[in-house]
Amino acid sequence: MGDGRTARHGQRAAFTEVVLHIHHDQCASHASSVGRGLNEPGHDTIRRALATHEPQQTRKRDPEQMSSQHRPRRVQAVTTRNATFQRWQTLLSNRTKRNRAGEMVVQGVRAITLALDSDLEVRAVLATRSEPRSRWADEALASAEQAGAECYLVSAELMQELGEKEHDAPELLLVVAIPPDDLSRLVTPRDALYVALDRPSSPGNIGSIVRSVDALGGNGVIVTGHAADPYDPKALRASTGSTIMTPTVRAPSVPPVLDWVARTRAAGVDIQVVGTDEGASRDVWDVDLTRPTLIVTGNEHSGMSAAWREACDVLTRIPMGGHASSLNAANATAVILYEAARQRRG
Repeated sequence: MGDGRTARHGQRAAFTEVVLHIHHDQCASHASSVGRGLNEPGHDTIRRALATHEPQQTRKRDPEQMSSQHRPRRVQAVTTRNATFQRWQTLLSNRTKRNRAGEMVVQGVRAITLALDSDLEVRAVLATRSEPRSRWADEALASAEQAGAECYLVSAELMQELGEKEHDAPELLLVVAIPPDDLSRLVTPRDALYVALDRPSSPGNIGSIVRSVDALGGNGVIVTGHAADPYDPKALRASTGSTIMTPTVRAPSVPPVLDWVARTRAAGVDIQVVGTDEGASRDVWDVDLTRPTLIVTGNEHSGMSAAWREACDVLTRIPMGGHASSLNAANATAVILYEAARQRRG
């Protein structure tokens, strides 16, 4: 028993960057069936890593009907901290390189499922070399491959690092293209509800606010100034997938956002800018939030900048009880979003 494990471990170490040509239909019908294409000598280890059970029947497609996305693709095995693995690590840890690559790592079942259902470009799917996989993982793997993603088999140890999990390795991870920072992506219906974050310093707060915007009927989030990155893995995890589905745009400063506000008003949507400030004189329930609204939440420590304060049509506060003078940025924004949702429901 021990000798068999040692032999298998030796085989795994030998296949650092093995490139395997597979047929899309095999991967799409069941992720484990990729192994049927691996008949070359020495591929037993990788075949066992992929296989779970053989499907009873494989539907054949007419080759003339296969698009470029449905042609044979390749699966790469990554078992060492090679250049490919290091590139994935930088997407997690290095903001500059993440933005230069225009890619983010998506972790978690809900976020991965949403990404596969979204319009975002899924560039790679990473699967842990283990068996058996869950039904969800098999279906997600097939969906990613159908979308044209590159497929990688990654050792459990490396997947645990990339998944940033303490005790076990995730079944799947995705590498997804970051959407463009273009304010024209933000649609402005007559009941538009947006949040602008002024120089937020906490990725977790950004993710939590995006989650609240998604949950309470908002249309999107604008992150302005020198701020934490909404595509930081901490922000993505805090949003529990909402960043995938909620338009989030980064703006370098306040003026581009005010230009967007002006264009929105010129198009017939009279959007108001409502700033949150503990020293304001109007309570939040006294402000008409049924109008199209852009809520501005200031920095966690210094509040709103002078530029945002001057741009606000209304300043409002959340009345405090007890000894606390204020709520943190994520909680305060959630309270105001909830009040907007309450008013809009009549």
